Amino acid sequence: MALHDLVDYFNNRFELEHNANYRPLTVENDRVHGFFGQLRISSVFSPIREKNRLETIKGQAVKIKVDAVESLHLHSYEIENLTANAKIADSQFESVINFDRLARTVHMLNYLPLANPQTQLFLEVDPRHILGVKQDHGAYFESVIAQCGLATKNTVIVLAITRHYLTYNEALIRGLKNYRQRHYKIALRFDYLVCEKHAFELISKLSPDYVSLSARQMEMESGENALKKLQTLKNMMNATQSRGILRQVDRKKSEILADSSGFDFVEGRYYEHKLVDSKHVNGF
Repeated sequence: MALHDLVDYFNNRFELEHNANYRPLTVENDRVHGFFGQLRISSVFSPIREKNRLETIKGQAVKIKVDAVESLHLHSYEIENLTANAKIADSQFESVINFDRLARTVHMLNYLPLANPQTQLFLEVDPRHILGVKQDHGAYFESVIAQCGLATKNTVIVLAITRHYLTYNEALIRGLKNYRQRHYKIALRFDYLVCEKHAFELISKLSPDYVSLSARQMEMESGENALKKLQTLKNMMNATQSRGILRQVDRKKSEILADSSGFDFVEGRYYEHKLVDSKHVNGF
């Protein structure tokens, strides 16, 4: 299905689901954007590469880009529609879950030119979404993926773990297991070097396909204690057969850290610049 046809399909779906004249998706220069109130949602992709074969791309990590926009002009009938359905709009659309669903739809549509059966889309899900949906996690997005002609097995659900959410382990584990039952892959993203009971409980109970760490944060935690925590984490990952991704490798110092981390995959601006420079040197 052509991109414009897919956008029309999902606009019709959003309009029907929210019982309002709401068509949030637009196409500009073959890129899809979503509108949520005064926010415009778009996608930024970054390749995840094999550490020892940088030309081999494992997948694409997508980050949300949000811009503030002026309120769109509404016709009188649209204002009446919004007024008549104010309670529905408040309860059903203005929520973390619906924002997350809209953002993921935007990302999936923008991913289509990059998609192939050998790569995966690494897509973050807000922990509040997982906690807010009580059952059948991933069912809604599975229908989005199928409509785009892709498969859940090539979609990695990334959960960013912060200390604030570690007390909700059981609910998060149930939600992520629901995703896995629908053949999604699972990744846990830590922005700090973990050495905590709750973090290791998530890894041991979920056996995630991937565990990722931030190179920027690891540089800040240098020293013997940091190396000890990294080794403890690697031992846990080996026990669960989880593969490591070092993110935000943006400078030479981080590349050295990536080489010593023992992780399988890397992501960051440093490698994109390095590959471009290599092509120039070799006359490409």
